[in-house]
Amino acid sequence: MRVELLTREYPPHIYGGAGVHVDELARVLRGHIEVGVRCFDGPRTEAGVTGYDTPPALAGANPALATLGVDLLMAGDVRGDLVHSHTWYANLAGHIAGLLNDIPHILSAHSLEPLRPWKAEQLGGGYAVSSWVERSAYEGAERVIAVSEGMRADILRAYPQIDSGKVEVVHNGVDVEAWHRPAEPEIEAAARKHGVDRSRRSVIFVGRITRQKGVPYLLRAAAELPEDVQLILCAGAPDTPELYAEVTALVEKLRETRTGVLWIPDMLPRAELIALLAAATVFACPSIYEPLGIVNLEAMAVGLPVVASATGGIPEVVDDGVTGALVPLAQVGDGSGTPTDPDQFVADFAAGLTGVLADPEAAARMGAAGRRRAEEHFSWEAIAQRTIEIYRSVL
Repeated sequence: MRVELLTREYPPHIYGGAGVHVDELARVLRGHIEVGVRCFDGPRTEAGVTGYDTPPALAGANPALATLGVDLLMAGDVRGDLVHSHTWYANLAGHIAGLLNDIPHILSAHSLEPLRPWKAEQLGGGYAVSSWVERSAYEGAERVIAVSEGMRADILRAYPQIDSGKVEVVHNGVDVEAWHRPAEPEIEAAARKHGVDRSRRSVIFVGRITRQKGVPYLLRAAAELPEDVQLILCAGAPDTPELYAEVTALVEKLRETRTGVLWIPDMLPRAELIALLAAATVFACPSIYEPLGIVNLEAMAVGLPVVASATGGIPEVVDDGVTGALVPLAQVGDGSGTPTDPDQFVADFAAGLTGVLADPEAAARMGAAGRRRAEEHFSWEAIAQRTIEIYRSVL
């Protein structure tokens, strides 16, 4: 069996959970079947991986059109028994490659355009294009893989015309061999480099500055935390200048009333990020949209308790009261994920963080339980085997 994985993100150009997923899935699948990878952001040197640049004629065009240009190049090159695309960026390539080659197209759903209306801020009319691409690919796919039960429910709500029998759940995973608590000197070095005072408690966030990650809510909640608690923001790649300005203003306001507000806008090397996670007390995930949340699995694998919004697939990862705390989140029904009562969500999130921070021994127990849960339920080998079962079922 030869499978071709189509993706926007692939090393060294990874900025989100979908890219991590494809990287890890490809690595483990190669131990069982033949795998080719086609991706964006230019040529690669890795064997079996082909990277594509935007066609010169589309340079400077709306980002959605540039994406479709790369998709057409990909689709023309696909050779295999089936094609497996990831995110709307590569969905059209998978859809067309399936039609051209008369092979099954499987897609993995990492997010849904109807539930990310704020993307219109980035893409303008391109958001209508990305939505059309996604809908067409989902309707035409042989199978749709959801990364959580919550995601599966979202897919069937967003696209009710899809046969529910072709939507299957395969959770995201984490490489527990790579993500684990490092030696003390590494933790101390990372803390010292980034100004973390290890004699103080700290909350850490890791993610992009995008509406779905809920960074503004976390910054408002941080103002209600005990004064000794530090906030470590590993947050970059803002979706829009406006959102970046909003976050910047909230950080500056927070720094007027408390110390220990650390903002790291750069994407850190994995080893350094792991050490920085290990230097913190609790991990915060204030997302208003999260199909699963690999970042929570990574924090759990390092041994951190996780305080997270009870939305999307997060409750399938965070065991409330055992590996951390889930924060209630009532949301408006327009697909934006906006809290119905933002002030209440902020207050509840602050209370959730404060509760875990208040008992360091209980927090340590939650962190250990999180590590065990990551090991037992979210290994990539199990995910690869389940994915291969789906491949075989459609061939």
